[in-house]
Amino acid sequence: MSVLVGRKAPYFSEAAVVNGSDIVEDFSLDQFLGNKYVILFFYPRDFTYVCPTEIHAFQEKLGDFDARNCAVVGVSTDTPESHRAYLSMPKKEGGLQGVTYPLVADLNKTISTNYDVLAGDYDYDEEGNLVAHGNLVAYRGLFLIDKEGIVRHQLVNFFPIGRNVDEAIRVLDAWIHNETHGEVCPANWEKGKDAMAETTDGVAAYLASH
Repeated sequence: MSVLVGRKAPYFSEAAVVNGSDIVEDFSLDQFLGNKYVILFFYPRDFTYVCPTEIHAFQEKLGDFDARNCAVVGVSTDTPESHRAYLSMPKKEGGLQGVTYPLVADLNKTISTNYDVLAGDYDYDEEGNLVAHGNLVAYRGLFLIDKEGIVRHQLVNFFPIGRNVDEAIRVLDAWIHNETHGEVCPANWEKGKDAMAETTDGVAAYLASH
């Protein structure tokens, strides 16, 4: 598993469904450079079980991300047509109706490969035929990308384990606090709590007061 933290987020330009129905053919994260943070998350498949709970959870907190000047973008290895059909299905039937942020179609699996979240891989058999091992879909990867396009946080869960959207917001808050105040954020830090100066004295003062 590659560690992308501290590195430039891999570039992509692929079809995405935005606003719940519109297919944009050349969607990329470059539109956010210099302007917005990005939470980029991967999910395995459309029309599954854990995935819609996460996708709706991000939608429910979209105002919190907007208030922090952060875009939310989802990715799976489905087609854009599959995304659009899933987005048109009512929530009570297990669909994504009401979700407005972009869902990118990683049909060629290049985005998942470049972010190193693709489960399974390709190989050749003894006759030289290309074969696939495992499900060629994305793990539940999540990446916080800053305004300069640098990855500042990454998390990868196995298929059955849903993510905590509030934790994604907490990590975003911590990064914004560090950028704004130059302070580092200790264990279990949340917005509004004390942080500490990145010095020996700063750590000692924080520990003494807690």
